[in-house]
Amino acid sequence: MASRKKNPSKARRYSVKEKEEILRYVDSVNSKQGRGGQTAAVKKYGISALTISTWLRGGGASSFKIGKTSSNGAGGVIAKLAAVHAEIQAKEKELASLRSQFEKLKSSI
Repeated sequence: MASRKKNPSKARRYSVKEKEEILRYVDSVNSKQGRGGQTAAVKKYGISALTISTWLRGGGASSFKIGKTSSNGAGGVIAKLAAVHAEIQAKEKELASLRSQFEKLKSSI
């Protein structure tokens, strides 16, 4: 039986903080120059362009600020949806209260 060679390079895992830093750098270069942020990040941080593009497709730097849940995959999207839904409900409740006040004041005229 032939022995197999193991791949000496292992996948690098990036923390959320590292991803945020790299994606912020990409955004800053893109905002200054209009483009080229991904290439600049590849040169500066020495990581794959494919890795950065995968992170960018995942929602950019803002996607990593949700909290303990990752925004990669359905769990992060669901958590973000729940947060937005809760905010909408709070605003609708506040709006209903303001409308009630408005109607009371309007009827008192």
